[in-house]
Amino acid sequence: DFGVWPARGRRTGDSALLGRALRAWTDRGWRGRRSVEPGEPAAGGPGTWQPGARLLFADDVDGHAVVLLRDGVHLVRYSEPLHGGTPELTVARTEDADVTTAAAVVVARSPRSVRLLLAPWVAAAAVRDLREPSAGPRAVGRDGNGVTEPVAVAAPGGPCHDVPAVQLRSSSRIAEDHAFLLADLGGLVPAHLTYMPAPRPGVRPRPPREATGEAGLRGWAATACRLAGLHGRGVRSVNHWVFAAQPLPEGAGTAAWVCARADTWRGTGDVEYLFVAPGGTDAKVVGRGRDTAQCSRFGQNALAHTEWRAPSGAPYLLAAASRAVTRLDVTAPVRSTADGRFLAVAVPGGRPAEVTGRLPDGTRIDSPLSPDGP
Repeated sequence: DFGVWPARGRRTGDSALLGRALRAWTDRGWRGRRSVEPGEPAAGGPGTWQPGARLLFADDVDGHAVVLLRDGVHLVRYSEPLHGGTPELTVARTEDADVTTAAAVVVARSPRSVRLLLAPWVAAAAVRDLREPSAGPRAVGRDGNGVTEPVAVAAPGGPCHDVPAVQLRSSSRIAEDHAFLLADLGGLVPAHLTYMPAPRPGVRPRPPREATGEAGLRGWAATACRLAGLHGRGVRSVNHWVFAAQPLPEGAGTAAWVCARADTWRGTGDVEYLFVAPGGTDAKVVGRGRDTAQCSRFGQNALAHTEWRAPSGAPYLLAAASRAVTRLDVTAPVRSTADGRFLAVAVPGGRPAEVTGRLPDGTRIDSPLSPDGP
């Protein structure tokens, strides 16, 4: 974690600069520009810092003097222009960061790129486009202190043509052949991207795994554009869970049902339920949940539904659930029941649907809120 980072940079001995950075963090009366990520108090002073702050980095980056400080709960970036201007302080919560979530920190940002300070255990760095899973990663250079060259980031609010992600590989002293993906979501620390494949009969489910394999990259290709909605929300990690793979009517192939869960540094989590048609390059949002345990280890039962048109043009209500669900019931716009965890029934198009599921003990599982809900 950040606790084992050494102090790096050519200005670690600049006591005047370090003093200004510490005052910006601790003094409520400081007059610079303060940016506080979600979950942190809006002002400086007690509550935004803990005694015993440690220096992680101090150097000049892209025309600014940059200082990184850490106190065990928070990570702080202080930045002041070298030739006059308003200094800026950014405070983020990074409690319990691990080998992946403490692997990189944004030390400089422009509208289309960032420079990252990489952890000392990172052996190799590259950037890849999540929308193009077959394209190989491109190596990213870094200086002797671990600061990378400018790395492209997605432009929030614009068309989703490409979604850059950083692929890092840790040293073999930390974990053998451990590669992982990070995506910039506008915060101090990039978010860790993980993947869980569709369940296989007789195989126990596994925890989220790294998304650097072929299946993980293919899965993220269809859902990567959804990351834009997570910018500026203090996201720690995003897991892409394929909770069902459903054969479609009329021999139209197999669709994937995904629950994308974004966990924040505050401990809360939001989810989006996504439907990915065969060969689809973009996921359809069919439900969501806010501040929920859904699709986590504390909420392992998932159910979602959507209307889908077959190649013939006929509308169908499709529903799918995770492996523990044993029955699905539809009460609108038609009435239907299916044993198991998949349902496909012809319906009049364009009408709201009501679908529930049942576990073996009779516990009811509800579909999530529609994407147009609160």
